[in-house]
Amino acid sequence: MRGLNDITQVYFLGIGGIGMSALARWFKHAGFAVSGYDRTETDLTKELVAEGIAVHYTDEPGMVATSLDKNTCLVVLTPAVPADLAERIFLEQNGFTIKKRSYVLGMICDEGRTCAVAGTHGKTTVSTMTAHILKSSRLDCSAFLGGISKNYQTNLLLSADSNWMVAEADEFDRSFLQLHPDYAAITSMDADHLDIYGDHAAIVTSFREFVGQVKAGGAVVVKKGLAIRQEQNQAISHFSYSLNEQADFCALNIQLKDEAYHFDLRHPNGLIEDMQLNYPGLLNVENVIAASALALLSGVSEEEVKAAVATYQGVKRRFDIRFRSNEYILIDDYAHHPAELKATISSVKAMFAGRRVTGIFQPHLFSRTKDFATEFAQELSQLDELFLLDIYPARELPIPGVDSKLVFDQVQLKNKQLVAKADLLTRTDELKPGVILMMGAGDIDLLVERVSTFLKQKANG
Repeated sequence: MRGLNDITQVYFLGIGGIGMSALARWFKHAGFAVSGYDRTETDLTKELVAEGIAVHYTDEPGMVATSLDKNTCLVVLTPAVPADLAERIFLEQNGFTIKKRSYVLGMICDEGRTCAVAGTHGKTTVSTMTAHILKSSRLDCSAFLGGISKNYQTNLLLSADSNWMVAEADEFDRSFLQLHPDYAAITSMDADHLDIYGDHAAIVTSFREFVGQVKAGGAVVVKKGLAIRQEQNQAISHFSYSLNEQADFCALNIQLKDEAYHFDLRHPNGLIEDMQLNYPGLLNVENVIAASALALLSGVSEEEVKAAVATYQGVKRRFDIRFRSNEYILIDDYAHHPAELKATISSVKAMFAGRRVTGIFQPHLFSRTKDFATEFAQELSQLDELFLLDIYPARELPIPGVDSKLVFDQVQLKNKQLVAKADLLTRTDELKPGVILMMGAGDIDLLVERVSTFLKQKANG
């Protein structure tokens, strides 16, 4: 494609996506005329409009034809946009320069030094933690995040002086193969996106290719036990990390005090004593080990890492405590894969031992539900009670014989209910005291605030 110096306009098809909106904000800040289309209005698209980015919600090729110049416009596309979208067809047929989001992200990141975080789960949290540590240090950074950082209330961090960047490396559609980072972390390589990859072996192969793209002289930090070997890239350093197993980066003496985790962080060059993470969930101690490893390798000092970890506030929709009273605790979480359910539910049960845990889960994608119905049921069976919602289809058409009942029938719980999403709010009076855990990657988050409001009213009598 032409260089960015030849571009004055950037148009986003699917601008409301978390990754797309971060790119839109970056281009707006860089002085480009930015606009875009999305199917539905959300809080995020409203924020983009407030920042001076034009967003519309109807498929209007005629408007695109009059407002965009193919000679000076870059069109950025997300894989979620259907091939039959009229605007997409018009742009394709009329010679516009169209690039996937991943390509554009890679192009921007190639201009600086990059820390990239990959993994079928955990990447958003680790990349946000990494960005916060670098941002708080003398290195500073820009960052493209897959969630809204609660420290900064945005998914895009900008720096006027630093050439360091932090990017979430998404394995969906093999997007992360557009990145060539200086340092990389891999948090997990579970079977997922089998509609794209076909089988788990293909996923592992793709992650190995990603490691092969880390720049010579750089390093990769891999969760201990994952099948990434030195020969994947002999020009870089290879390190392991673990929560509490023997590894290059690991935690020692983990203690939970007043819902804050205290631990010592061992790394190849020493020990950082009495690290404190004030964000809940034992899984997040493991995540912060990976983030600290990337930061230390990048040149952040031990003192800077320790100070930044203590001020980390989390990511919206990642173990996000939304309401708390004597009777109820409401947690919103993005978990949508069996491994994520396992990590989130076990962390909740450890942190709130003895409290009743009620899960409200919205399956995401027909294909993922079909592929992992038994595994979903196994993890959901660890709850005390379950409200199971309809499948959120996202980009997919229904698959015959695949619905939430496929999971529901295998859940080994006495207290379980199938509930239509539209009916959930009429059933909130059935929620028993304890921890209410709302999970899913679809639009369940639109219900969280209303459940929170109900619990507040209940707490106030």
